[in-house]
Amino acid sequence: MKFKLIMAMVDNHQTETVLATARAEGATGATVITSARGEGLKPAKTFLGLELAGQRDVVLLLVEEHLGRVILERVAEACEFDETPGTGIALQIDIEDAVGLASQIGTICCEIEDQL
Repeated sequence: MKFKLIMAMVDNHQTETVLATARAEGATGATVITSARGEGLKPAKTFLGLELAGQRDVVLLLVEEHLGRVILERVAEACEFDETPGTGIALQIDIEDAVGLASQIGTICCEIEDQL
């Protein structure tokens, strides 16, 4: 079985949207890294050295390769990445090997059975 890693960098108020959307499209779990810092085309403004930008989260989703593109597109739509600048980004990369997924393989196989 092959996997994709979807990484979504979003404001912390959008993390639940990413998780709910990904689960609705077949993701079986996620890892959320909180308190990440991101910077776009223009550096964030500060006030007396304090950052004014809100907290960002990195959501990591390891998904079966057939589900990857759909999940990526649905997350982008739900979070309005293309419509609203600065809302976040998401990307997917190929995974060469993964271990520790034995408890999820059965569920993944059942969900994508009709796609194989």
